[in-house]
Amino acid sequence: MRERFRTPVSYPFRFAGAFAAGLVYLTIGTYNLSASIGAETAVDTATQDSQPFLLQMIRDDAVHQELHLDESDIEQVEQAIAEVDPRWWTSRIKPPQQQQAEIRSLSKQLRGRLESLLDQDQFRRLTELERQAHGTRMVLRADVSSGLAITPDQQTRLKVLFEETDAEIASIQKDLKDKKIDAQQAAREVATEQRNERQGLIDVLTEDQQSKIGPLVGATFDFSQVKRTYPRAPDFITEGSDWISDEKVEMPELRGKVVAVFFYAFQCINCQRNFPHYKAWHADMADDGLVVVGIQRPETSAEHDINKVRSAMVKDGFEFPVLFDGDSNNWNAWANTMWPTTYLIDKKGYVRRWWQGEMNWQGTPGEQQMRESIATLLAE
Repeated sequence: MRERFRTPVSYPFRFAGAFAAGLVYLTIGTYNLSASIGAETAVDTATQDSQPFLLQMIRDDAVHQELHLDESDIEQVEQAIAEVDPRWWTSRIKPPQQQQAEIRSLSKQLRGRLESLLDQDQFRRLTELERQAHGTRMVLRADVSSGLAITPDQQTRLKVLFEETDAEIASIQKDLKDKKIDAQQAAREVATEQRNERQGLIDVLTEDQQSKIGPLVGATFDFSQVKRTYPRAPDFITEGSDWISDEKVEMPELRGKVVAVFFYAFQCINCQRNFPHYKAWHADMADDGLVVVGIQRPETSAEHDINKVRSAMVKDGFEFPVLFDGDSNNWNAWANTMWPTTYLIDKKGYVRRWWQGEMNWQGTPGEQQMRESIATLLAE
């Protein structure tokens, strides 16, 4: 039996680190996005190469503007993104080592495509941004380490420095999970660790090496502008599935709309507690451009009976498109792992946030948070 529900987890607009289900991980570096899934703390070059920064940043409007991409350039970049996104999206539920290997492979593939698409100045600037995204850890990248002529002794000292930071971050993370500290205190403590790590890096590098960092990273880029860092949402799969509502939709046709997709099973009590939220979103925001789509992926024998699913849809008052995912093809394409799970997709078709579990579990203001996120996406 697949897990139906656990403590709700929200994955907000931005993230850093590996794609994996897990706890909030506050990352060290310039590209310090607010939440992550999983925690990679090894401090070797292979791990740095498995950070998905290139996969994340290349899809965002702010980065396109920084690279001076025109509409034709963006179209070609999006085609390159489409080649890697399905594998990247599903890799988030794989074991860490497999995730890292997949990210390395996909980043290499995407980098090769981008090098052929972008002109020399654009690709150089993209490389600078990728280095900046690593923050202090960029010195572990092979190109930066070579450019700075990092010595073996310095490599050892840097490894110790970064391992100490990671240990402190893990401790903060645990205290946050155990509710010994709140999010604000955790953020302050992480900021202290960031400062300590930056100072430690300065202490390790020579003045000559420090002077070479600027040319390697170029002008500072404000990564707080970056909003779009998740893959494009999978298309709805009709093979082995049936639309049981009067309305049928296709994801490409929904460009320009904000889409809320939720996976459910009609006998799942945790799913049922989210139903009023979905119906309220549809009632309140459909006229503003929100499309709600339900995907019923069965578990019990009754949930495998399409007629019973259709009857339950009517009883539950769903007035939006509903797809019966009888063969779990959509469940697998979305790499979904539990009922209920709710995804928010922006006007360009990119996943921007998702929530696993009941949105208002034990007083959690999840529905309000998701509603605010929908409003933000509608306003873009």
